[in-house]
Amino acid sequence: MPNWVFDWTGAVLVVVSLVYLIRKHLWYWHFSNASLLPYFVLFVVTRQYMLAGLQVSYLIFGVHGLYLWHLEQRRDQHGERFNERFWYNLGWVLTLLIFAYTISVTSFGGIWEWLQFAIVSASLIANWATTRKWLWSWYLWISVNLLQIVYFAQFELWALFGLQFILIALSLKGAIEWARDRQRQGLPVHV
Repeated sequence: MPNWVFDWTGAVLVVVSLVYLIRKHLWYWHFSNASLLPYFVLFVVTRQYMLAGLQVSYLIFGVHGLYLWHLEQRRDQHGERFNERFWYNLGWVLTLLIFAYTISVTSFGGIWEWLQFAIVSASLIANWATTRKWLWSWYLWISVNLLQIVYFAQFELWALFGLQFILIALSLKGAIEWARDRQRQGLPVHV
């Protein structure tokens, strides 16, 4: 199968997932996780192993985030408590383990490896912040998308390149929506 099929399939699934993320709906995690397979295949085929590993990391975060949102929903709607300290700290532990993995598989032989490293590092932090529904995660995602514009143009992955502009627009919309939501709840908007 040609690389563009994986490139475009992943892009469509990501856009759909972000529509649900803006609404803080659990379907975000399902579509986000579904996008990982075509991207994993694409990055393996194009020998971008650090980004392929990131897809595996995203799956770990996806399962964690989905379950965490489920626990929070049960807590908020039915008063069912859960071990918040364990589940929230699990995100940090996963982040550190995945970060160590990205360092171990990187040769840092040139500028593109360093850029890939920056993208992976920032993505892991942004993904973890998304599981916590923190507003600043949207701004970090915008930074990741800007770095990826340069990276994907270099490797001529045009769907991923174009997707970054859509993701920036959706991230801005998400930040605005989440800020309004925080304002309606009487919470500080700057978080």
